[in-house]
Amino acid sequence: MISAFQIDDMVKSFKDFKLGPINLNLKPGQVSGLVGPNGSGKTTLLNCLSGLIVPDTGSITIVDKPLVLNDTSWKFDVGYVVDEPNFYENWSGASNLKFVSRFYPSWSQSFADELVKRLECPIKKKASKMSKGNRVKLSLISVLARRPKLLLLDEPTSGLDPLIRAELLETLWELLADENQTIFYSTHNISDLGAMADELVFIRDGDIKRRSAKDDLTNVWRKITFRSDNPKFDLPGVVNYKVDGKDHLVISEICDSTLEALKIYDVEDIKSNRLSLDEIVVWILRKEDN
Repeated sequence: MISAFQIDDMVKSFKDFKLGPINLNLKPGQVSGLVGPNGSGKTTLLNCLSGLIVPDTGSITIVDKPLVLNDTSWKFDVGYVVDEPNFYENWSGASNLKFVSRFYPSWSQSFADELVKRLECPIKKKASKMSKGNRVKLSLISVLARRPKLLLLDEPTSGLDPLIRAELLETLWELLADENQTIFYSTHNISDLGAMADELVFIRDGDIKRRSAKDDLTNVWRKITFRSDNPKFDLPGVVNYKVDGKDHLVISEICDSTLEALKIYDVEDIKSNRLSLDEIVVWILRKEDN
């Protein structure tokens, strides 16, 4: 099966940071959220996928085309939206879009016009006069109108007000109707992950630590409470355990195993509650930090 991208044994080293080795792939139509603290390697990974940074070792293919500098055909399949997009500042938004369109045979002017209208992007303004939100809108339009098969997003909604962020996410959601559209994005806004992602990829200190389907996480993580006169029990799957008198509270990443193990102990009033994706992500990041 063709991959939207395939990364094999990729390493990129800097003076004080090393990314990799990274082995990762995404299937067409998949939406994957890249999660990690600042400095974990998210932007470096996306920059490698977009060709802005050249890895030291390893290989990358985009829609089964090798990512190499002497053959740029793969670039037509990739769109990259960053937190701080660059434009010709003295040009209007419309002029910037017209300039970009000349480089992409797949450019859809009708789709660009539709996005401008939908996102209410003031393209008659100079780029330098646009707000942060409108600059992100312009960047998104310039990328989406190319009809890329792989869309890379690096904190695209950072610093935007909730209304604009909702508009952008709704537009991206509509793209998912096209099964060939693949999205790989990083964000600190965990609610964005819940709205869009099929799966989450956790990265820390330049290494992929975990990769999980969103539904797998929300189905098995639980907050479990019970009462007992005994101190802490040895329970499987527990990532956090607190006792206050007779009240026990555990956070479990394997709820079925934890609840099954509790059956052999003298406990009462067992309750199990789902965790939000936001809570799960925080607990996973805390666990990987230990």
